[in-house]
Amino acid sequence: MNIWKQLRIPLLALTFGTVIFNLSKEIIFPSSDKYTFTAFIFPEKVPLPQWQFSSSNSGVKLPEKNPELIAQKHYQYIQNNVYLNIKMHYSTIYDVKKLIGNYISNSSPPTMRYRENIGFYSVGIHQQQAYLSACINPKGKSTFTDAQYKQNRYIYDLQPKRLMSWLVSQEPLFDKRCLWTHLSIPLNNSSEEVAYKTLENAWLSWYKYWQPRFPKS
Repeated sequence: MNIWKQLRIPLLALTFGTVIFNLSKEIIFPSSDKYTFTAFIFPEKVPLPQWQFSSSNSGVKLPEKNPELIAQKHYQYIQNNVYLNIKMHYSTIYDVKKLIGNYISNSSPPTMRYRENIGFYSVGIHQQQAYLSACINPKGKSTFTDAQYKQNRYIYDLQPKRLMSWLVSQEPLFDKRCLWTHLSIPLNNSSEEVAYKTLENAWLSWYKYWQPRFPKS
């Protein structure tokens, strides 16, 4: 019994030190371990106030070489003969600024904006289409850059319950999933700001629908 009393504090210190070491290593050098996320099927139709639903499809077949893309869905709505296209990508890639650079070539540099209670997003012009793009996070406000997303994860993922799940390898320390949302409408004869305002109003309703319905891990 005396030996146990003598060893208890050093053992607790060793255990605590090991946890802190692994936690620090995961934050500084995130592991590349692959976790299998629960399959998700987008609904065929999503309500959007002031817009009439037109159609939806699953887009092109998901590329096997890009396992980061888990699921996708394209929606189209119409209002006063203006078509609104919304592309949803359920992915573990969350840097929207980089995604725009990779997938939307020859577009004007996106402009980052912020709305209270919603978060960050970007607007820009591509091939006479005004667009709004953002990442809906599992928890926290929407993000546009890598740094914004990671800040959300530090705030919402470094919690006792998730730390315990991570220690027993039930789930990754950080939830790196994202609903990359890309809305676009034709400019036609309207100004960029008028088009952005239309997109922002649609984005507000779209975000409020999806944030509480983020896919379960």
